[in-house]
Amino acid sequence: MDKRAIARNQEIEAAVADVRQIEKKDGVTRASLEKIKQRLMRLAARQELFTSADYPPPQPGSKRNSCLYRVSEDTDHRFALYVNSSDGNYGTPAHNHTTWAVIVGVSGEELNRFYDRVDSGVKEKGNAVVKQGTGVAFMPEDLHSIHIEAPLINFHMYGLALEELHQREYYKAEERAWKVFPPHSDIREARS
Repeated sequence: MDKRAIARNQEIEAAVADVRQIEKKDGVTRASLEKIKQRLMRLAARQELFTSADYPPPQPGSKRNSCLYRVSEDTDHRFALYVNSSDGNYGTPAHNHTTWAVIVGVSGEELNRFYDRVDSGVKEKGNAVVKQGTGVAFMPEDLHSIHIEAPLINFHMYGLALEELHQREYYKAEERAWKVFPPHSDIREARS
C-alpha cells in the first residue's frame, strides 16, 4: 500500500471514530449532526487523498452519471461513509433517508434543495450548494434533492448503510405520489 493510501485510511478511520463518539455522547440531534458535519469537513479538506483518480466517476455511456464508493462501514452496518464521484448531469428527486445523513464537499459543487412534505407533494423551502468547506446535514425525516452539473467528489455519511434503508421514500412528481426508493445499484467496495 502506498503512502497516500495509508494516509487516506488513517484519516478515514480517525474521522469515523470521532463521528461514532459524537453520536454516542450527543445522540442524533441537529446540534450533533452539525458537529459530525464539521468533522467530515476536516476530512474533506484533505483533497489530495480523495481525487477522481482514486475514485473515478462512471465510464462515459454508463447508465448512471454518479457512483458511490464505500470507504467505511461498521460490521453492524452503522456509520457508513461513501465517496460520491460524479461526472455531472446527475440529480435525484426529493427524498428522505430514514437515518441521519451528512454530505460535505471535497471538490466540485452539488446543489441541495430542501423540502417540506405538503398535501400536494413537496414544497421547496430553501437550498444550499455543497462544495469544499461546506456541507449539509439531515435528520431521518428531512427531505432534499441533489443536483450535479459538473464533475465532483464529496462525502455522504449515513447513520445506517444505504442497503439497509428499505423504507426510503422519494416523491415521483409525474405521478404525484410517494414511492419507496429501490436499492442503490452502484455502490463500489473501496474499504481497505
